[in-house]
Amino acid sequence: VIALACRNLPPQQRKWGVIWGAAGAVVLRIILTFFAVALLDLPWLKIVGGLLLLWIGVKLIAEDEGEGHEEVQASHKLLGAVRTVIIADLVMSLDNVIGVAAAAKGSVFLLVFGLVVSIPLVIAGSQLIMKAIERFPILVLAGGGLLGYVAGEMAVTDRAAEGWINAHAPWLHWALPIACIVLVIAVAQFLKGRRGEPS
Repeated sequence: VIALACRNLPPQQRKWGVIWGAAGAVVLRIILTFFAVALLDLPWLKIVGGLLLLWIGVKLIAEDEGEGHEEVQASHKLLGAVRTVIIADLVMSLDNVIGVAAAAKGSVFLLVFGLVVSIPLVIAGSQLIMKAIERFPILVLAGGGLLGYVAGEMAVTDRAAEGWINAHAPWLHWALPIACIVLVIAVAQFLKGRRGEPS
């Protein structure tokens, strides 16, 4: 998500987009971990999160890739990229924070230490993926599709729907994530087509 969100920033701002995006995501994850069990117990939360993630996937694929950013626009885009990273991480962290909290075994020090150590790994990984995206643009579609898959997986495990799905439509556990991949890519390509961009 960090690589996709920051790929269109001017080169001098990419580093800051990655750093602030990663730092914001880690701080948010620390906060979320303290409320993880209560959050995951709320019905409809994962479904709403999944819908938000679908929108983020579409936005990241369909985002304007034009050159010639003006300085003011670039500044606003930096904030937009950081916001996208933090929102996506908030949505995708709902499941992950349970594992983080369990591994820390109640130790706030271990929790914070583990997440802080992950910052350089996330930053380095994001830089590598951005370079790969520049060389292989198809990875933008793959990344957006992956967000769609995660959105579908989240929705079918929501407390409000999981019981009914398990009893009446267990096939949705694999069908909905795949349908969400198709949906994200199709909507993004439609939006790009309306703007006259090549798909």
